[in-house]
Amino acid sequence: MSAAPPLWRTFLVFLAPMMLSNILQSLFGTINNIYLGQMIGVDALAAVSVFFPAMFFFIAFVMGLSSGATVLIGQAWGAGEPDKVKAVAGTTLTIALLLAAMIAVFGGLFSRQLLIGLATPPEILGEASAYARIMMITMPLTFVFILLTAMMRGVGDTVTPLLALTMSTVIGLVLTPMLIRGWFGLPRLGVASAAWASAASGLFTLLWLAGHLRRRRHPLAFDTAFLRAMRPNGALLRKILNLGIPAALGMVVMSLAELVLLGLVNGFGSDATAAYGAVNQVMSYAQFPALSIAISVSIFGAQAIGRGNADRLGAIVRTGLLMNLVLTGGLVALAYLFSRAIMSWFITDVAVLELAQGLLHIVLWSSVLFGMATVFSGAMRASGTVWAPLSISIFVIAAIEVPSAVILSRAIGIEGVWAAYPITFFAMFLLQMSYYLLVWRKRAVKRLI
Repeated sequence: MSAAPPLWRTFLVFLAPMMLSNILQSLFGTINNIYLGQMIGVDALAAVSVFFPAMFFFIAFVMGLSSGATVLIGQAWGAGEPDKVKAVAGTTLTIALLLAAMIAVFGGLFSRQLLIGLATPPEILGEASAYARIMMITMPLTFVFILLTAMMRGVGDTVTPLLALTMSTVIGLVLTPMLIRGWFGLPRLGVASAAWASAASGLFTLLWLAGHLRRRRHPLAFDTAFLRAMRPNGALLRKILNLGIPAALGMVVMSLAELVLLGLVNGFGSDATAAYGAVNQVMSYAQFPALSIAISVSIFGAQAIGRGNADRLGAIVRTGLLMNLVLTGGLVALAYLFSRAIMSWFITDVAVLELAQGLLHIVLWSSVLFGMATVFSGAMRASGTVWAPLSISIFVIAAIEVPSAVILSRAIGIEGVWAAYPITFFAMFLLQMSYYLLVWRKRAVKRLI
């Protein structure tokens, strides 16, 4: 009987497709914005951007649902109980579809009023309303796609989500310019082109996924058992929401803090705002490994708990910390080496380029601390402990990040805003680790399902 592969190798096999998926998602948004900006104009970008706060709120909720469902699915899968996997997936999908249907009806009727409420400038209100209406009407497609790909990871499958996302991205990026220009007899749809292309690619990909999962006899295939499981189970729903709502709240709190920090940055002028955008682009890519490792720790931990091997959690956490040090740390080191070249992809003005590079040097290394903190919170989430890590995150953001950014920006200028990030990530790492070691690890870990 051959020995099991080392845990770090299992992590890598699981991680690589997930990191590629994250990169594809970001590239899809970036290239679509380039299409709109280059092929239509700056007003097109503005029209899409004003809907972002509302879109983020919707996505935060469904991401929270997927987080809760993935923990329960991981535990059920680890216990070898595919019926419970389908029960969790079916309940989650039904609730998400009901919510998405309400958003679709609301968007079809009141998208213009929503954007007026968001203080959309009159000159872009028409285009922005058209874009928002399509995005909200097709929200069921978006929700199902996000949930399915997340739940597949719960049963250890990161390759199928990557294939689906690759297909969706390619279709969307081909369709968007065709609809903008009206090529091959297609209608010219203006700013709404990106929304229609996203909807078409999502629909085609979901149809492909349905067939692919059935052919592979995947645990999440839409078979008779899955369809029966789509009748909501109240007890399961409560567990999913208890796990998922804190994750959604965490996303909302972080986004609100970012708005406060952006307000501080804007006070230093347009050059500072441009530098902020460029640095954030690089930081988002630098944090992909950290976020993917945290998800992996949570899923591997949930599966171990389901198998009755809670004693494996320590090894999973240690491997996650090591992978974060190697992968996130390695990416950060490369970004430092080539920081000027990377910044020049986004910025051509020499003065702004110098500013952005200096800000990147202040903050980039702290991505490793951020990754370490999320490893500990991911491990605790695997057992259903979600409110304590959330409370730590909210405390750090509200009591450390925002106040330190305000104080330091007044003391040393724009650099003070960026200095607040390492301070915050260090505090988050220290507190999450302390709670994990001193409190959580001393508790008995039990299955939730």
